[in-house]
Amino acid sequence: MTKKIVSACLAGFHCRFDCAHQERESIRLMVEKGEAIAVCPEQMGGLSTPRTPSEIIGDKVISKTGEDMTSAYELGAQEALKMAQLVGATEAYLKSRSPMCGSGTIYDGTFSGKLTSGDGVFSKLLKKYNIKVISID
Repeated sequence: MTKKIVSACLAGFHCRFDCAHQERESIRLMVEKGEAIAVCPEQMGGLSTPRTPSEIIGDKVISKTGEDMTSAYELGAQEALKMAQLVGATEAYLKSRSPMCGSGTIYDGTFSGKLTSGDGVFSKLLKKYNIKVISID
């Protein structure tokens, strides 16, 4: 059976920037049944939980306090990609709108809750490697 990659927050892990999760029962069950591997690319990039929220501004990931977080996001995306490749994942179920996992729509970089077209760092990388990204609200 081909494995899937899922955002760890969707599987119930308290790894979001605010220490919360966004558990979706269907995603948690995929992990429990061994059909999916949960990853948190932000943590895999060395970021702490909790952490200051970040959004994509241009080609950078910037925290709400103005710190350039791009290198940590890129490292985390690369590490999570390695996990996807190790398990032979062809699909990823990722949290919508996130600067790491968002697919098709992300926050616009103003920290105002407004949305814009775009992909998070991890989603963009997965698509480059032909891994299908399914965005989960």
